[in-house]
Amino acid sequence: MKINERKVRLTELILRCLVCALALVSAILIVTDTQVREIFTIQKKAKYTDMKALVFLVVVNGIAAAYSLVHVARCVAGMMKGSVLFSKPLAWAIFSGDQAIAYLTVAGLAAAAQSAAFAKLGQPELQWMKICTMYGRFCNQVGEGIGVALLASVGMVLISCISALGLFRLYGGNKAWQSSPSRW
Repeated sequence: MKINERKVRLTELILRCLVCALALVSAILIVTDTQVREIFTIQKKAKYTDMKALVFLVVVNGIAAAYSLVHVARCVAGMMKGSVLFSKPLAWAIFSGDQAIAYLTVAGLAAAAQSAAFAKLGQPELQWMKICTMYGRFCNQVGEGIGVALLASVGMVLISCISALGLFRLYGGNKAWQSSPSRW
């Protein structure tokens, strides 16, 4: 393999490992977060299932972690064999899967961030109160989970760019890997 191709493959492997770990950490932070508050002898427990956007984010992070783990194995096997991706249908499948997961992680993140904004700021016009004033610790941990999910989402977007490079180099005669100073 050429040196540039090795660097790209290693970068892809590292990013996939990071996305897997970050998506798992985000899901764990959100799922394990609870806080009990007593209001006039009534106990109310805040948990992630109370906000459907958080449930969606947890599911999306689980899917992204599993998907990344499968591709970590594929990357390791490819690096050990020293083979390069030369099958157009496989490259299209990887590209499409990476795009779908990237879009899912961005969508889950956006939904959770919007719900978190409502919880933090409330909506006075609709008489929605600021939930985070009552459940501060819960909101802080959810915010940490959303922050980690942001990192996983950015990683997934970068991976989709790498898979696009891998796909479109099959159509360009490998020009992306050749560095020719005369072209500039």
